[in-house]
Amino acid sequence: MTETVYLRRPPDWEEHEKPALPGSPAMLSHAPWERVCYALVAILVGITGGLGNALFTANLPTIQGQMGLTSSEAAWLTGAFVTFNVTANLLIYKFRQQYGMRLFTEISLGAYALLCLLHLVLGSSASLLWLRAASGLAAAACTSLGTLYMLQALPRTYVLKMLVLGVGISQLATPLAWILSPSLLNHGQWQNLYMLEAGLALLAFAAVVMLKLPAGVHLKAFEPRDFLTMGLLIPGVGLLVAVLVQGTTRWWFNAPELAWMLMAAISLICAGLYLEHHRPNPLLHTRWFAQGATIRFVIGAIVLRFLTTEQSYGVVGLMRTLGMTAEQMQPLFIVILIGTVLGIGASALTFGLETAGKQLLAAIVLLGVAAIMDFDRSSLDRPANFYVSQFFLAMGSGMFMGPLMLQGIAQGLKNGPHFMLTAIVTISLTQTLGGLMGSALLGTYQTYREQAYSVALVEQIDPTHPLVAQRLQLQQQALAPYITESAQRAAQASAQLAQIVRREAHVQAFNDVFRVIAMAALSYLLWSVLLLGRAKLAASQAARRAASTTHDMGTDAAMEPDDEGGAPRSAPAHRLPDKTNNIAFV
Repeated sequence: MTETVYLRRPPDWEEHEKPALPGSPAMLSHAPWERVCYALVAILVGITGGLGNALFTANLPTIQGQMGLTSSEAAWLTGAFVTFNVTANLLIYKFRQQYGMRLFTEISLGAYALLCLLHLVLGSSASLLWLRAASGLAAAACTSLGTLYMLQALPRTYVLKMLVLGVGISQLATPLAWILSPSLLNHGQWQNLYMLEAGLALLAFAAVVMLKLPAGVHLKAFEPRDFLTMGLLIPGVGLLVAVLVQGTTRWWFNAPELAWMLMAAISLICAGLYLEHHRPNPLLHTRWFAQGATIRFVIGAIVLRFLTTEQSYGVVGLMRTLGMTAEQMQPLFIVILIGTVLGIGASALTFGLETAGKQLLAAIVLLGVAAIMDFDRSSLDRPANFYVSQFFLAMGSGMFMGPLMLQGIAQGLKNGPHFMLTAIVTISLTQTLGGLMGSALLGTYQTYREQAYSVALVEQIDPTHPLVAQRLQLQQQALAPYITESAQRAAQASAQLAQIVRREAHVQAFNDVFRVIAMAALSYLLWSVLLLGRAKLAASQAARRAASTTHDMGTDAAMEPDDEGGAPRSAPAHRLPDKTNNIAFV
């Protein structure tokens, strides 16, 4: 390890005021009204970071149609956001150690607001691509800064509860986007979306400048090789994201360029990790990834994020297939917002080192129950039919993020503070890429099943069958006032019947998607319970061995003088397994 070089002399803090890590603000005592202001700024900054992309995602079909973009071109916009969002922490973590978190946020929010205004003027696909990239960078900065502001809202004894609230704020962005979208897009004014993005960015910028975080420790953090690592990993992750977002659009085996992009992504990522593996002071500690506890954590974090795609891909995709608009889905997302708030609140109120594993198990159960409730949907279902299941899913989503962050950070800090960045990047990768991989896998499976159901349904449709003939006759009669030519009416009636067949095939395919998610939740829950039982058994065996050893030593051994003839030698201490390691991915 290199010697720590402080860029400025740290203030003379009291012991309870010192920052937990370099780059974090001091935990000073604030007046009650100041703590309220810190909490309000945390909410503003956290929502600003996530709302822009959530508005874009919720209104992607409208934006795509108004700008004349193909599905493949629209996918690049999503990829730009994800790439810069998932790799931002490579830069943010050391930047905040050397220059402070507030400066980075001011730069990213300023660029974000400027690009929003620029896109309002230009209105081109190129300006929108730059805007989505800046949105990803700003979202990562706002998530970190919002959490740091929330930590100032209560005394240090409540730091874990504030951590849950700070991390959970950004989860409110998606339901808020769906609730706000109908009024923002009134009369087709898509510019309102970017005006809101720019306004929120400027408000957050002003709030951060006016209410500053307490000063922290500033030290020399950047090394020249850091930028070489970033130059390898960021393009590598970007190419991997491109493959995931383009796979279901261009189809995996019909686009050879996807294979070249995947090979380039693997080469760049491997080169970056190889460089980090042999550095004396690396950004990412590659050996940490080979630990069994880390592997279990990564698997669990990805599975949890995969389960939440039942809402973002499954329910939303099914509703859009059935012709539901954002206005019709608005009440559903009000229910989802309430469930998310309750999940975050319940997690914060009961959060602690002893309860983190239990909260994660409860989240898995809620996510699995939601998927089971959506097994047998039909084309007659509407958003109101999903209120209960999506309320459970929203509660589970709001409940797991705080414990997940704590488990990942605790797992990293066991090896020392230098592993903090590795843990943060791992959490970011599992959540962002996990959601992207979940959508890609489920999209591929849904497409495959939809084609199979379409073939099966078409084979059952015989125009000479009395029921089919009657259905075609009724459709021709309904078209009679609009189409006078009988041949055209017959062709149009057949086309409408084929459209209905495709819709029913899509519905059945989405039901299969819900079953896959439920099976994944059940399998992971059983695995977690199994590992939980093994951890408790190991702890009890260790306790029995410790008690047996103490008993066997006897009183004479326990009171045996030490080598210097002084005080008696105490019995040896035995370290029990960590109580936070009671879930499958810890």
